[in-house]
Amino acid sequence: MTPEAFILAHTVPGHDALVPEITLHLASEITPIWQATETWLAENNIEPPFWAFAWPGGLALARMLLDDPELVRGKRVLDFASGCGIGAIAAAMAGASLVEASEIDPLAVAATALNARANGVAVTALDADLVGSPCRWDVIMAGDVCYEAPMTAHILPWLRAMAGQGARVLLADPGRAYLPREGMPPLRHFRVATTRELEDRDSREVVIAALLPG
Repeated sequence: MTPEAFILAHTVPGHDALVPEITLHLASEITPIWQATETWLAENNIEPPFWAFAWPGGLALARMLLDDPELVRGKRVLDFASGCGIGAIAAAMAGASLVEASEIDPLAVAATALNARANGVAVTALDADLVGSPCRWDVIMAGDVCYEAPMTAHILPWLRAMAGQGARVLLADPGRAYLPREGMPPLRHFRVATTRELEDRDSREVVIAALLPG
């Protein structure tokens, strides 16, 4: 089964109440998608299905871009660790001149491509770890990426370096444990509804900050 076929078999098109403008292929029942992906993980070394859900950080980024399209209009945008691609799709809808979405999970890459197609926008889904790449973007955004210490240690120095090379780096975080507390002046706050099946609460306060060079 191809990644695209797997996604179509285990998700349904849906909308989140915070960003109803965007259609996403999402898991309709959480347990089956996780169980199905465990088989893929064993056979193909594929990550858990984070791409099958719209997480708070990505939702907040998408809402901000749709409400304030001047943030990305006419700009080159990267949605880093894009998951389902909701931030990239919002950037394209807001008029970005070029939108790339990067992931290291082939299912997430396929999901981003499917979701972009469902919304009629152009997004280049990259199956690549871009950490270490030179800056070629005007805006880089990352939602909900500081949930593990190794992940944070891997990506934060590069993201700060990108800010030092002229990119505006937007980091959206719903209070994950490994978020750095300095060099991140807040720009926006969003209260995002969540589900107890994914989170330990019914909503999360998402802060979108501008990451400063380090």
